[in-house]
Amino acid sequence: MLTVDFTRFPLAAGDRVLDLGCGAGRHAFECYRRGGRVVALDRSADEVREVASWFAAMKEAGEAPAGATATAMQGDALALPFPDESFDVVIISEVMEHIPDDKGVLAEMVRVLRPGGRIAVTVPRYGPEKVCWTLSDAYHEVEGGHIRIYKADELLGRIREAGLKPYGTHHAHALHSPYWWLKCAFGVDNDKALPVRAYHRLLVWDIMKKPLATRFAEQLLNPVVGKSFVAYATKPHLPDTGV
Repeated sequence: MLTVDFTRFPLAAGDRVLDLGCGAGRHAFECYRRGGRVVALDRSADEVREVASWFAAMKEAGEAPAGATATAMQGDALALPFPDESFDVVIISEVMEHIPDDKGVLAEMVRVLRPGGRIAVTVPRYGPEKVCWTLSDAYHEVEGGHIRIYKADELLGRIREAGLKPYGTHHAHALHSPYWWLKCAFGVDNDKALPVRAYHRLLVWDIMKKPLATRFAEQLLNPVVGKSFVAYATKPHLPDTGV
C-alpha cells in the first residue's frame, strides 16, 4: 500500500533514492522495482534486517531491472551518514510526526538532496488524526508514538522554511480512517472486537483485489477523510551569480 503517488513524483531508472524511516520498506521496494539505486534507512535494527531480506528476495526473483541497487541500513534521521547532495530523491513517509526536532530532519534531508532533486513527505492528516487522539490516549501516548498533528499549511510552511519549493499535495487512504477510528474506540490493542475484525477483512480484501468500486470510492473520499496528507517539493538550484 503506497502513500506516495509516483505519477506525481516521477522516478527515473538510476535515480539515487533515500527512503528515510523506511519501516517495512513499502516505498523502498517500489523504487527498487522502478530501477532506482535505493537506500532504505531506519532506526530499528529489526526493520532494517527485514527490509534487507526482502531486497535479497526481490533480486533473486528478478523483480528489479538491471542497474537497480538496494541497501538497507540503520541510522539516525538527524545525523544522516551521507555526503551533501548524495540523492536525487528523498521519501519520508509517516515519520515526521514521531520526531521532536522535525526542522532538524528536514534540514538533513535538504542537505543530502541534490539541487533540482525531489522530496515526498507524508504525515497523518489533521482531521482524521484529531479524531483518533480524541477517542484514545493510548493511540498516541506511547513510546515512539505521534507527538504532533500537522495542519497542511503548517507542514508546507516547514518545507518552505527548509529551503524547498512545494509543487503538489493530495490526500490518501480514506478507507483506512474509519479503521483507525474503530481501533481507537474499541481499544488500540483490542483486535478481537467484531467491528475492527470485520473492517480489517475489508481492507485486506481491498488491498489484495483492488476492486474498481472501492478504488473509485476512495478517490471520492480522499479529499474529505484521507488518512494521510502528502506533499511534494523540489530543492531549487542555486541562483547563477555569474562568477
